[in-house]
Amino acid sequence: MPKATSAPILALPPRDPGEPAALWLSSALRTEILEGRLRPGARLPATRDLAAQYNLSRGTIVSAFEALAAEGYVEGTTGSGTYVNRVLPDDLLEVGRRIGREPKAQRPRHRRLSAFGRQAREFSGLETHPARAFRTNVPALDLFPVTLWAQLVARRHRNAPASLLRGCGPMGYPPLQEALGGYLATRGVRCLPQQIAVVSGVQEAIDLSARLFLDPDDRVCMEDPGYPGAALAFEALGAKISALPLDEAGMTIPGRREKDARLVYVTPGHQFPTGISMSLPRRLALLEWARTTGAMILEDDYDSEFRYTGRPVPALQGLDRHGLVLFTGSFSKVLFPSLRLGYLVVPEDLVDTVSAMRSLSSRHAPLLEQAVLCDFLNEGHFGRHLRRMREIYAERSAALVTAARERLGGLLHLSDLEAGLQTAGWLAEGIDGEAAAQTAEKRGVEVTPLSRYTRGKVVREGLQLGFAAVDPKEIRRGVRELSVALEEVRR
Repeated sequence: MPKATSAPILALPPRDPGEPAALWLSSALRTEILEGRLRPGARLPATRDLAAQYNLSRGTIVSAFEALAAEGYVEGTTGSGTYVNRVLPDDLLEVGRRIGREPKAQRPRHRRLSAFGRQAREFSGLETHPARAFRTNVPALDLFPVTLWAQLVARRHRNAPASLLRGCGPMGYPPLQEALGGYLATRGVRCLPQQIAVVSGVQEAIDLSARLFLDPDDRVCMEDPGYPGAALAFEALGAKISALPLDEAGMTIPGRREKDARLVYVTPGHQFPTGISMSLPRRLALLEWARTTGAMILEDDYDSEFRYTGRPVPALQGLDRHGLVLFTGSFSKVLFPSLRLGYLVVPEDLVDTVSAMRSLSSRHAPLLEQAVLCDFLNEGHFGRHLRRMREIYAERSAALVTAARERLGGLLHLSDLEAGLQTAGWLAEGIDGEAAAQTAEKRGVEVTPLSRYTRGKVVREGLQLGFAAVDPKEIRRGVRELSVALEEVRR
């Protein structure tokens, strides 16, 4: 191919301390090529010239040139030198830079999404930027024993036998199932280890339960207000949702209109989003209703490990004597969200069915992570961490209650805070939840209007406030800013 007649003098950026010389040089030359300073057909300086200019060995220069040649950016000709290719790999992939224009992505004219695809866009995941008052559904990640966890991970990876590399059955790693069985017994759950499916979290458990029991047009009962992620999963399968109101005892019992319901989704330990704990009489009434109608109950125990007042009420699953309850929870809020491990306890007669369904979808949760969690549980680290975090969260919840009493009187009334990582506050007459959230956001405070969790008419305006992820100082700042925001929007 025609060659450029002269090699340019290169002024490359300085090398970072510790950066391998050949890697620095190949990266810098690649940037020169992509940004047009070394144009197609240009001759690169001779290796001896570059070596002298940057005080490098000729072997280092040759290694960098060979790397660029392997990537398709340059080619060498014996006796002539090394030249920038006329056609760059980025041009072939249509991702190279264009001077003055960028290629515009073309969207197919008639892309059809499924019902699930259309509705999934409405559901947002967890925030990933640093926590501030009053971020919900996030634990105190800065207090997690990262060094200890890293040691357990390193030990497992260093000594991993072939069996851990092969995988496990769809229900999960048997030693972890055993450990979870012991842990769940302390929560009032009655099950054998083989009844526990290790899943990626509560959302997978909801999806699995929905596909297990629901066909299009089947009815599901849910709390109102309630968890929108569950509602979207049910509706994506074509289910009809009956939103049941709450009172001081929790979700009200379904009536005649719901007698054909196939599934009831409920958060009795710490209702999402209001924080109400379902009373024991209400739990027993719900179980009796399910027994007479044949409906199944999915009990989401999403963060009731953290209880600050009173004695915990037994899990619905532990009160069930007819195989009507599936029980789910996760370690996302107890440990850390990126762990992506949880559990779904299923009635004994459904173990084979659930196992078969999982083998057709996720197969099983990552096995090495299951093994590390198993060690964390069995060696007592989990219990110690849980006790420590209960004390810290109790301190932070008390800081929120005290600050709210001092500054939010007449604006926001916090509900009784018994458990969990967040609570609800009820707004004074004339304060709109959405307007309050938008104004608070401008002041660096995150709150979620309860109206976003309500399917029908909003009976009472309120906000959801998290306290676990930030220290008392940030909580007090958040309350100060929130009081100003609420005064601004008060009519």
